[in-house]
Amino acid sequence: MKKYFLLAFSAFLILGFSGCKNKAKKASKEEEVTKADTNMVAKVNEYKKVKLTTDLSVLSEKQKQMLPILFKIADIMDEIFWIEAYGNKTELLESIEDEATKKFVEINYGPWSKLDNNEPFISDVGEKPKGANFYPADITQKEFDAFEDELKNSQYTLLRRDEDGNLMSVPYHEVFREKIEEASQLLMEASEFAENEAFREYLIQRSEALRTDEYQPSDFAWLAMKDNIIDFVVGPIENYEDELFNIKAAHESFILIKDMDWSNKLKKYIAYLPELQETLPVDKKYKSNMPGTSGNQLNAYDVIYYAGDCNKASKTIAINLPNDPIVRQEAGSRKLMLKNAMKAKFDNILLPISNVLIDESQRKNVKFDAFFANTMFHEVGHGLGVDYLVNNPDIKVRDALKSYYTAIEEGKADIVGLHLITYLYGKGELDNIDLMDYYVTFFASVFRSARFGSASSHGKANMMRFYFFEENNAFTRDEETGTYTINFDNMKEAVKVLAEKIITIQGDGNYEVAKAWVEKDGKIKDQLQADLDRLADKNIPRDIIFEQGYEVLIQE
Repeated sequence: MKKYFLLAFSAFLILGFSGCKNKAKKASKEEEVTKADTNMVAKVNEYKKVKLTTDLSVLSEKQKQMLPILFKIADIMDEIFWIEAYGNKTELLESIEDEATKKFVEINYGPWSKLDNNEPFISDVGEKPKGANFYPADITQKEFDAFEDELKNSQYTLLRRDEDGNLMSVPYHEVFREKIEEASQLLMEASEFAENEAFREYLIQRSEALRTDEYQPSDFAWLAMKDNIIDFVVGPIENYEDELFNIKAAHESFILIKDMDWSNKLKKYIAYLPELQETLPVDKKYKSNMPGTSGNQLNAYDVIYYAGDCNKASKTIAINLPNDPIVRQEAGSRKLMLKNAMKAKFDNILLPISNVLIDESQRKNVKFDAFFANTMFHEVGHGLGVDYLVNNPDIKVRDALKSYYTAIEEGKADIVGLHLITYLYGKGELDNIDLMDYYVTFFASVFRSARFGSASSHGKANMMRFYFFEENNAFTRDEETGTYTINFDNMKEAVKVLAEKIITIQGDGNYEVAKAWVEKDGKIKDQLQADLDRLADKNIPRDIIFEQGYEVLIQE
């Protein structure tokens, strides 16, 4: 009987928690509302609105009938993520009068600005808990370590307090029972419209996974689904939102339509994976991952919906899943390039940044094909190197580096990706553009991602790389024009040295070195901040937001 009471009690806490006990105060004076409107309008305008559409004529009638069901499931993931990131969405929005502030809350899934290092933008809200709403706001490291419960380290539990104030773990499928049951049933309904047998099996397996929090079978089923034109990513996946212990996975969903022409062009790179692993500039013991070719996939898509974790503030433009290292070793992974979202960021953000911060002589080298390839090989880079410590193969790198893992791992993927491009270019496998294009485009994108701030693992990784390049004379800054010129030979060498440094930290599980490096360079220092401020003065968007949904899609 006590168990059921605790579950009900914890569910009450989850729905009632708002990240901070103080409610957002409504503005009491007209001039305060006007000021808030002005400030928030400027904040909202830092994001460029982009319409997500695709050519639906490539879908069969049954696939078209399935789409509205997938949108409903994605919206449920969005509702769950609101609870995980903040708490009671309705209560928060109803406490706000001006529409711009409401919109900015919706962009950030709470009252903290993700791209401003999670600074609160509503009075009396307080700092964002590093553990978001996955843990009690007052939990300490000592208390967590002393808590004897095998489920505390599960990606799929919330930690709450019982009626006596003691910690308890509550599985996602229990605490979100009503929403999970609805999503699970909808997945079964969607499976009835699946003409591709592997896709049908994946939807059925994912339905069961939501009900049980056992995701491995559905991950295998997802990888077995290779030919379907619709791809559907759904469930608790990434742990970026948990900045406290880097454990808990947040709910999200992508709905994607495969670009068959682009995907066919990318297939040839899969065959190179074992060779690319061997090219890494590290000792052989740090190349223990054995990337196969039969299970790994590389495809391009038009994304037509983002929901939940992936829709918060800065938007993902590529995916590399599943995260389970056992599944990856046995069956490979799928790398999904979100081509339409990528193009939107290139046109609206990266090109304008280049026109301000890149020396005029090198601006011609900033090209979309290079941006696409850099992003693609970033995802390939995630699968190379090591997943487990070289001297203790029972310990995952993720577990050894703890909260510093994601910044180090994103840095690895970036720099290893550029190393791979350099290698393949030398073999004549990358044509149409010059190697210099990849390097200049890569460097220009450092400024784009650094604007995500230190609350973002991607932001931290780019800041750390910027300062490493600076220390190794990989670029020169013109004091008169405030523009940057890459020093090609120095940058090529710096890429190799940096790749070795990161992979070695990971393979050794060197927590102290990772911690010191992230805390030293994972922040924006004065000169870089001044240059990024110039981008804001030019009204260059920091990121994109979407006009999206089933109605948007069918109107096109």
